[in-house]
Amino acid sequence: MCGNNMSMPLLAEAVTVSGMEKETAAVIFLHGLGDTGHGWADVMAGIRLPYIKYICPHAPQIPVSLNMKTMMPAWFDLMGLSPDCPQDESGIKKAAENIKAIIEHEAKNGIPPHRIILGGFSQGGALSLYTALTCQHQLAGVVALSCWLPLHRSFPSAQSGSKNLPILQCHGVMDPMIPVQFGAMTSEKLKSILNPDLITFKTYPELLHGSCPQEMAGVKEFIEKYLPRI
Repeated sequence: MCGNNMSMPLLAEAVTVSGMEKETAAVIFLHGLGDTGHGWADVMAGIRLPYIKYICPHAPQIPVSLNMKTMMPAWFDLMGLSPDCPQDESGIKKAAENIKAIIEHEAKNGIPPHRIILGGFSQGGALSLYTALTCQHQLAGVVALSCWLPLHRSFPSAQSGSKNLPILQCHGVMDPMIPVQFGAMTSEKLKSILNPDLITFKTYPELLHGSCPQEMAGVKEFIEKYLPRI
């Protein structure tokens, strides 16, 4: 199994943008710290393809160390935003199992893992990378926006899937939260453990810690390429 049933509340409460015809593929997209799935569901609706289901779950409310233990939506605890900060290893692994359970649920309901793209923004992008790299299934690809690779020192030993995993990384050059250098370091790390020809790292000169229409156009192209109509 690539997960358990712990995530079913995540799936039950998730915002889903249904396909306009028979659904043959899915995109699971994870929001950033303090956010919900609603905003990204609206973004996905703006780039939707009619045969794809878009699932945008909400993270649970947990105390976040980075914000003085304030309760907020978070996939796992954050102690800091630099690559050398302590990391919430158990929380990251638990969150990944919950996302894998969503993948299993979709597979049981007719959308196989190789027809699923996992994506996310900021902390959600970080979780999408870690989940894809530790899932036993070959996914169609990963969209990782303005993020980093959690527990990066545990790879490649934790990597159990295929080395041919397409990844689209996007990052704002002016990002004050997750500096673009962290994105570049993540890209180099991914190229060392996966097929480097399938790793794409795009930067956007004026972009802060957010998204832009040009970025989302690139995301749509990536989704269309790796989840073609069948």
